[in-house]
Amino acid sequence: MLMVASSGGHLTQLVELAPRMSPRRDQTWVSFEGDHASSILKGRQVDFTPYIPPRGYVSLLRAIPRAVSIIRRRRPSVVVSTGSGIALAFLPIARIWGADAHYIESATRAEGPSQTGRVLSRFRWIKLHTQHPGWADDRWDYRGSVFEGYEAVRTDPSVVSRVVVTVGTMETYGFRRLVERLVEIIPPEAEVTWQIGATDVSGLGIDGRRSIPSDELHAAMLEADVVVGHAGTGVALTCCSLGIRPLLVPRTAAHGEHIDDHQHQTAEYLRGLSLAAVHDADHLEFSDLVSATEWKVIRQSDAPDYVL
Repeated sequence: MLMVASSGGHLTQLVELAPRMSPRRDQTWVSFEGDHASSILKGRQVDFTPYIPPRGYVSLLRAIPRAVSIIRRRRPSVVVSTGSGIALAFLPIARIWGADAHYIESATRAEGPSQTGRVLSRFRWIKLHTQHPGWADDRWDYRGSVFEGYEAVRTDPSVVSRVVVTVGTMETYGFRRLVERLVEIIPPEAEVTWQIGATDVSGLGIDGRRSIPSDELHAAMLEADVVVGHAGTGVALTCCSLGIRPLLVPRTAAHGEHIDDHQHQTAEYLRGLSLAAVHDADHLEFSDLVSATEWKVIRQSDAPDYVL
């Protein structure tokens, strides 16, 4: 089984789903080279491929020969991808080479498929999966979600002295609006870990790191009083797996922070499950960070098998 995903939230979801997949098969992996993928896939068989930006069609075309080479060498019987653009390079090639091809749409997409999903839906021989039963149909099958089994419970509030801020690892979109607001409201004596991705933080007086290896970031999250992140599925899922209920702030396309407003869908979906607090960057207050300390996440039950 060849597991294919962009680094970041797409890869985090596939790693979460992988142990649940049935029937069981040996798994090898493909992702973009970088701190996140290298750390989260440590100890696994991995082939790295160059980064494909959102709607980066030229990069996508350049990735196809790499996909052919990997599939020819690995000879998988099944190829599974959670996207995004990397799925367009690998899944059609996989099917041509005789493998079963499965595309699992990101849990981010609560109201319908992404651009990648819409393109892949034209290939009748690629099996499509949604993580939201509300829009499943005869083309999109619901087999489960990465958030199954998690539940938020109240706990004792704590003083906010350690904060982790993480805005993902996208190479093309920053989130300075959130970082600027947090610089304004977090007391200067607080200890803050800033994972800023492509965000320009010049003039803000902070020590921001573009990316942080997963094991280091997870350790910082476990020690923090509150985790503030963009409303990406990877951030939310990582927090849930660590027992943390994050404070999520969705990126907005009108501010040039993403290609569309799907993070607002993610935020509302997780708010509805009580697995995250959700706020807008422009109206975020320090009291919102304090309120976020009053919750934690537990795994109430084991998630069922994800049957392909």
